[in-house]
Amino acid sequence: MAEHPSHPDAGEADAGHLREAGAIPEAGALGRWIDRGGIIFAVGIVLAMLILIQEVVLRYVFNAPTIWAHETTIFLCGAAFVYGGLYCAARDRHIRVVLIYDILPPRLRRAFDIAISLISAAASGTFAWAAWQMVKRAAFAPDGSVRLERSGSAWDPIYPGLSKIFLLTVLTLLAIQFLVLAWNYARRRS
Repeated sequence: MAEHPSHPDAGEADAGHLREAGAIPEAGALGRWIDRGGIIFAVGIVLAMLILIQEVVLRYVFNAPTIWAHETTIFLCGAAFVYGGLYCAARDRHIRVVLIYDILPPRLRRAFDIAISLISAAASGTFAWAAWQMVKRAAFAPDGSVRLERSGSAWDPIYPGLSKIFLLTVLTLLAIQFLVLAWNYARRRS
């Protein structure tokens, strides 16, 4: 993974310090909001770990496993991974192949930033539309009433329906974030 060299705070500084953490300036207010929201999902990962430790103790020490631990940890970790894509976009920490990008002059690199952001916005928007098709089936009964899809297990939580709604929300925000990035890259001086 390469840092985004067109940003003034990108890469390693002369003193050996890494770029300051947080959303990049081009991400705007939405990016700052997304960056701050990351702590919620980091806490979710820790909570999932604690639930799994509890489940191991209950199962192997007390022979009294729960019926909710497995599905809950999958839901918490899944939500964190889905949010991770949005978080990486706001921080410009996504994986990219820089073989060509790094040798481009700043003006052409800026054009690539704009084009990549627009293409990513279109892709995210298309995936959001596909997620909406899933949400229509997972959140609404045929009569139009709200009925969240359930897992079908002994505990039968509404996690599948919630996961699909969350995916739709994140993909919609991701498309908007890429549009904000494209706009701000276009406004930035090369």
